Amino acid sequence: MEPADGALVVPSDHGAGGGAPPTVASAPAARLAPMSDVVEDTAPRAHARIVYLGPVSPHWEVYGDWGERQVLDEFRARALARLVLLPRDDPQFRRNKERVNRDAERELISLEWELGLPDDDDAEE
Repeated sequence: MEPADGALVVPSDHGAGGGAPPTVASAPAARLAPMSDVVEDTAPRAHARIVYLGPVSPHWEVYGDWGERQVLDEFRARALARLVLLPRDDPQFRRNKERVNRDAERELISLEWELGLPDDDDAEE
């Protein structure tokens, strides 16, 4: 139960059998800021290209164009673990591609997909 003025309702400490009505406490001075959908646009730490090599395994290669070598090597290992045995037409590929995209987003790595399609509209970020 929360009153319209933003005050918090705190139950009274008058014993278990009490039945005293709850009391209203004033809101704390430092309130949390409301959540927002706005994402701060920060500069990427690295850039990677993921290239489809063809229908014969290994299907994928990850190239780091610029950025910290260690960050790119760790990302490459995670991305290849998700993609290495999947051709681009496999139904699991779409799910794993999204997971790789989220991983790159978390690590602030700009990502480019080269899927080898004639109308390479699937290049993202």
